[in-house]
Amino acid sequence: MTLSGKHALITGGGTGIGLAIAQDLAAKGCHVTITGRRQEVLDSVAGGNMTGMAMDVRDEADVVAKIAAAVAANGPIQICIPNAGIAEGKSLHKTSMEFWCNMMATNLDGAFLTIRESLTSMRQTEWGRVIAVSSMAGLRGLPGAACYSASKHGMIGLIRSLSEDYMGQPYTFNAICPGYVDTPLVERNTTSIAQRAGVSEEKARSMMVKANRHQRLIEPAEVAAAAAWLVGSGSESINGQSIEIAGGQM
Repeated sequence: MTLSGKHALITGGGTGIGLAIAQDLAAKGCHVTITGRRQEVLDSVAGGNMTGMAMDVRDEADVVAKIAAAVAANGPIQICIPNAGIAEGKSLHKTSMEFWCNMMATNLDGAFLTIRESLTSMRQTEWGRVIAVSSMAGLRGLPGAACYSASKHGMIGLIRSLSEDYMGQPYTFNAICPGYVDTPLVERNTTSIAQRAGVSEEKARSMMVKANRHQRLIEPAEVAAAAAWLVGSGSESINGQSIEIAGGQM
């Protein structure tokens, strides 16, 4: 099987994990549509087989219109990777409804809308892969991050149900669950954790590193390699799974 000519859609594709996956798939011959809220960020990395398209995954009308435009420009979406997300911790008693709703709208609603609209064209083809980028927080609750953990658990529940709905058809649905990955998100979290915990930024970063079982941050390329495996030949029976990438058992 070749990926040449297949159309991949990756939300949150302008930076971090999304960009690493996008670059890898583009190098393998896919045409990749990357989305994000800031067009200038997408334009800075797009080119060749990658097209940047501003899209707010929280906005249903925007998702419907932009994915339809991507399909019109580059054909059916056969690889759908809902990756856009926000990661921020907050104690439950300090969690406002606004904070909760924005987290769910981005992480969970955004994944639902992206997959739903991508399936419209994917189901007209004879092959498709959906890979949700969840988190280790989708498999176990993280202290001080109930809202984030709930959103990532929800993504996995969505993926597992879809794998059952389309069982026996030529589409698979899986989730990737990384630990702490060396991306700009970790840099932002370093400051946030330091402020909330009252520790130095060095200590805050060390806390994240130690949360990974092998005691180091994960490289984005390691997550991209897992995505490449799930879309590659021989992965046809990998379906409804949550792939842990955390240096050991969670």
